[in-house]
Amino acid sequence: MRRPNYLAGLGSLIWLAVIAVPLYAVIATAFRPSSQYVDDGPLALPSQFTLDNFATVLAGNFPRYVGNTLFVAAATVVVVLVLAVPVAYSVVRGGGRSSSRIFRLFLLGLAIPAQAVIIPVFLIINRLGLYDTYWAVILPTAAFALPVSVLVLAGGMRDINAELFEAIELDGASPGRALWHLVIPLSRSSIATVAVFTALNAWNGFLFPLILTQSAETRMVTLGIYDYIGQYQVNPPQVFAAILLSAVPILAIYLFARRSLVAGLAGAGGK
Repeated sequence: MRRPNYLAGLGSLIWLAVIAVPLYAVIATAFRPSSQYVDDGPLALPSQFTLDNFATVLAGNFPRYVGNTLFVAAATVVVVLVLAVPVAYSVVRGGGRSSSRIFRLFLLGLAIPAQAVIIPVFLIINRLGLYDTYWAVILPTAAFALPVSVLVLAGGMRDINAELFEAIELDGASPGRALWHLVIPLSRSSIATVAVFTALNAWNGFLFPLILTQSAETRMVTLGIYDYIGQYQVNPPQVFAAILLSAVPILAIYLFARRSLVAGLAGAGGK
């Protein structure tokens, strides 16, 4: 009979508290009046619930920011998948030195943080005339998502049985047809993983929207939260209400694709 691991249980409880306490503070504060937050503090049990904070957020420009971010996230996912899927397929099925070099080049991108190249990115976007547009955020976000996307997709495609490639080649299928009819259907888990990962990065992106956009028409949801933070005062209930509303779309995406996402992260790939 195995003895219970009390130390591991204690560590799990501590970790649960680290996660649960901030989450409770955000939810409880979003549903309480501002005056109650000032009097009782963020961890006190709310004695009065209100939806005024959410109504105030929805009545302002926040829905526009959510729509902007949804568009940017969806466009970034499309760009990444259109580029990463053929690259990963060529890496897996190419077998030559050029394919190996391309794969290493993409892996090198994992070591380059966005903060280190933000000035060259700004100059490029400005020279292309894309400053303060959606594409100013979409293109850099997609570029920095490509290395890990190619890595995940290549790992999933390597799990596809080689006999399936031989069979479809004997039937006279071209590489493009093999990609469309064989590789993509059997790589749905990896594709879902890349899509959710890319959408999450685009949704939570802060640096590129901050540096590469300026007007309210192109403002992202991460910058929209600053509407409730003034120079001399902050309204925490409205800030936390905006945070909860901003988390709903990405949570819905995760719930929709959670099975494929877990399978892709577990290395199931095409199996």
